[in-house]
Amino acid sequence: MPHTVALLAAASGEQGPGSTLRIVLLASLVGAVLLAWLLLRGYRNNDDND
Repeated sequence: MPHTVALLAAASGEQGPGSTLRIVLLASLVGAVLLAWLLLRGYRNNDDND
């Protein structure tokens, strides 16, 4: 049993591409929100453009 705990502890230290994927996912979400904001801002009707 102690060998299993040591093996799991060593394996949990290696994250792999997890942090990189989190950064890419966060950046894509922020980009999607900014794109939606810019597009919706262009379609807003202010009644000033008659």
